Amino acid sequence: MTSPDPLLKYRFLVTLDPGDAYLPPAQARLLPMVAAGAFQEVAGLGGQLEVLAYAEGGRNDSTLQLPVRHSWNRLTLKRGVARDTSLFAWYAAGLADSLGARRDGAVILLSPSGAPALAWAFRGGLAAKWSGPDLHAEQNGVAVEALEIAHEGLTHVDQVR
Repeated sequence: MTSPDPLLKYRFLVTLDPGDAYLPPAQARLLPMVAAGAFQEVAGLGGQLEVLAYAEGGRNDSTLQLPVRHSWNRLTLKRGVARDTSLFAWYAAGLADSLGARRDGAVILLSPSGAPALAWAFRGGLAAKWSGPDLHAEQNGVAVEALEIAHEGLTHVDQVR
């Protein structure tokens, strides 16, 4: 039986498949591995439907709302800078290849016991923007890097194993 308590937003992990989503496995192994796991923040889980308001003749009480196209928000991953350069390497691989180094992945929300509770899987992720840390000599915070992932769709996964 599932717990009625809401899940906590600070217990999550991120997985990124190591291979290019559109390359044969032999070629995908040549791409840099991308670390998965500990991120400080994940933002952008969502999408929107573009809607056209159509004023139909003779219909004076309302306008028709017609769906046009759907788009997905970019996922933003933030983490403390370490000597691991895998996020930048993924971004750089996309610059070198006109198709980009696409990866599938997931954001997994964990239960209080640490077991996967639910997930959002994305497909065809492309490292669209990498931001290095803002450095300041008068602050003692952690240096943080960010990566924006443009993707081709999210799937909500209820039963995570």
